[in-house]
Amino acid sequence: MPSNVPRLIIAAPSSGSGKTTVAAGLMAAFVQHLRVQGFKVGPDYIDPMYHAAATGCPARNLDAWMLPPAVVRRNFLRAAAPVQLSLIEGVMGLFDGFGADPLEGSTAHIAQLLDAPVVLVVDCARMSVSAAAVVHGFHTFMPKVNIAGVICNYVGGERHAAWLREVIERYGLPVLGCLPNLPNLTVPDRHLGLLTVAERPQETRRFLAAAREAMAHYLNLDQLLALAQAAPPLPLDELEDITPFVTGGHPPTRIGVARDEAFCFYYEDNFDALRRQGAEILYFSPLHDAALPDGVAGLYFGGGYPELYAEPLSANAVMRAAVAEAHRQGMPIYAECGGLMYLTEAIRAPDGRLWPMTGLLPGHCRLSERLTMGYREVALARDGLLGETGRRLRGHEFHYSDWENHPTDCPAYEVHPHGGRETPYPEGIARRNLHASYIHVHFGQDERLAANLVNRCRAWQAGVTV
Repeated sequence: MPSNVPRLIIAAPSSGSGKTTVAAGLMAAFVQHLRVQGFKVGPDYIDPMYHAAATGCPARNLDAWMLPPAVVRRNFLRAAAPVQLSLIEGVMGLFDGFGADPLEGSTAHIAQLLDAPVVLVVDCARMSVSAAAVVHGFHTFMPKVNIAGVICNYVGGERHAAWLREVIERYGLPVLGCLPNLPNLTVPDRHLGLLTVAERPQETRRFLAAAREAMAHYLNLDQLLALAQAAPPLPLDELEDITPFVTGGHPPTRIGVARDEAFCFYYEDNFDALRRQGAEILYFSPLHDAALPDGVAGLYFGGGYPELYAEPLSANAVMRAAVAEAHRQGMPIYAECGGLMYLTEAIRAPDGRLWPMTGLLPGHCRLSERLTMGYREVALARDGLLGETGRRLRGHEFHYSDWENHPTDCPAYEVHPHGGRETPYPEGIARRNLHASYIHVHFGQDERLAANLVNRCRAWQAGVTV
């Protein structure tokens, strides 16, 4: 049964055009009167934090490379159907994705999958008439992608804005507003992106308030909403509910999730996938808490910034000991990226000091000057928390650290370079009930991932050796 699902994609010709500020500002503006859901194209973790702060509800990732098309649509509809407006922030440039194919994980790919209108945010700081050429090129490059309007950003003044409107609208696309260069609409960044919301809550509130006022003043919100509401109906029959796990009267299986300033990189859909398999998610802080949550049967350490919090993480010796004891008892522990760093013997700070961590894994991690980033195709190298040997998965790697002196005899994954032009190589570690890797995995690509992890936790709690 088709249904109207108002939606709009905020995209740009390239990174750095201001789409994050525009997307978060529009969410903050529209949420004053509507129920708004935020989405982010691709594997990014930080932009969704700003979306959640603006809307008051968890943001969702839409990744058409890691997830099958049907899963992307279903995940979108699950979150979008109950609200009045869905705003989707793109990634990089509109047609940029995994490789040379403009429909392989790009924002344009999501636009086609969701039949969603696109608003293009163009950096016009050093252009006038040339901005029309950019817009015209994007508008005609792939006609099936519906570019419905343009927002001109970093505009020099009223005269500049008038030129831009005249020349862009000559090609049939409406200019939905012209934003000047507003210094208060910037968010500091560092080696893995913007500073997070949790690190600067007061500054984030001020930023969102300023962005909301700027969008309301400089953009045509009524026209933007009309474009979203004119999006074609979507078939809600794709919103089939996956049958949740039936507990049979037993309490849910508790999984402790490390979540604080140091561990904050998670896909919200991963938590939903675990809950559908009978898990209860209990958050705890390796930075601030003195004990693990009561009754947990498994631990999940996501990515984040443990390198920035190495000293206080190390100082919380009681928590480090609790995690080590859980591992000694065979409790399932799943860790990604920053979580892997916390499970090693130590993190080496830029000044050379070694800060002891939990010591579950040999070796230590240190910061590097080289960014390791990209999508990864992997196969499970052995039976473990996520399933059986050989199961193929897709994930994402994004870090500025190296794991030194790590073992190579029990990898978690075999990484298969794209195109098969290079030899597969080992990555991470998997042994007993421990899985640790630099690779982030979205559980939505295969419901068996969450099922296997929860089942292993349930079996451990019941005293069953797996």
